[in-house]
Amino acid sequence: MSARSVEKERLSPERAKDLPAPLLYIYPGLAALGYRSFAASRLNNSKNFVYSALSISSSPSHFTLLLPPSLILESAITNNPAERINRRGTARTYAEYASAWIILKSLGVLPRRAAIRLAQLIAALVRRLVPRLTRHAAANLKLAFPTLDDAARQRILRGTFDNLGRLLGEVSRFPRLTPDNISRVVVYEGLENFLAAQAAGRGVILLTGHIGAWELSVLAHSLYGHPMSFLARRVDNPLVERLAERYRSRYGNRSIDKRGSVREVLRVLKSGGVVGILADLNSTREEGVFVDFFGVPACTTAGVATLALRTGATVVPGYLIWDETSQIHRLHFEPPIETIDTGDAKADVLANTARYTAALEAVIRRHPEQWLWIHRRFRTRPEGEPEIY
Repeated sequence: MSARSVEKERLSPERAKDLPAPLLYIYPGLAALGYRSFAASRLNNSKNFVYSALSISSSPSHFTLLLPPSLILESAITNNPAERINRRGTARTYAEYASAWIILKSLGVLPRRAAIRLAQLIAALVRRLVPRLTRHAAANLKLAFPTLDDAARQRILRGTFDNLGRLLGEVSRFPRLTPDNISRVVVYEGLENFLAAQAAGRGVILLTGHIGAWELSVLAHSLYGHPMSFLARRVDNPLVERLAERYRSRYGNRSIDKRGSVREVLRVLKSGGVVGILADLNSTREEGVFVDFFGVPACTTAGVATLALRTGATVVPGYLIWDETSQIHRLHFEPPIETIDTGDAKADVLANTARYTAALEAVIRRHPEQWLWIHRRFRTRPEGEPEIY
């Protein structure tokens, strides 16, 4: 496919509105639900307020769809805040920012348990106001767990929205977190795996997904003395983006714009730095390869494998899991995943991507209620297969 056709695919309106945006990045209101397709929804004013309030994230993050270096194209979307405000509309820009600010600050003044519980109620409300999220999750769960009965899938679905609410509640309290109190909220498991990879000096790619309170994992790691870079797609609303940056970058973390990011990512890794990449979202055919995810072919970013092969960086799986019994988040690092490098670039990218995806799937299987099932993970289908959603 030509560069021109790839650019057309990436920038088409239909493609653009479906790209996931970082869950701490979209409007701090819909913090965990953050898809651009929400913005296209014809919701009434009250629903729009709730959406802005719950929409802070992730396409996280959506930090995930990284084109191989050979396909990186110049972004056609300006980074000039004034132009972005004009394009979006001044009234809409400030209304979204105001609702996001109000939700975050209102939750942030509450005690932690109260903030999380109220945020979970907001997430439950969004579940009812935006029924297609439930439909997407139901379709995903039926594919991933075909032997479970409907009651079991519904429990996972409810847990998914509870998890998103917990994420929003935790994000609202980011300004209160310090190196002195972070251990009351997040503890490590397997930190030695990360430290050994970092000591090797080849750079570290933290392989992660939209698991647990993933936005908290980045901040917690920096509060413990390990700041890092992470890939992120800029939010359409520059005021909300600035607000999100203030929340997540207070202790040395740095976001790298996913569009045209390869040169900067290579620089960080070759200097021995750390880059976090969420690698669990649907990709286009131009950006990804098909590997099995819960036994179903899923188009998955080729970026992690491409970077590992090109730089020799160590790939370490890391993720944050909520421990209900202990009432604490556990930031877990697994042993590195060895990079397969046979010299056949195409085969190596496919083989490594399959291994990364299997590692993330194993975590999700252990904690299914803490993954982002509302995402249309299987949207891109192999040629000839029918659409799922």
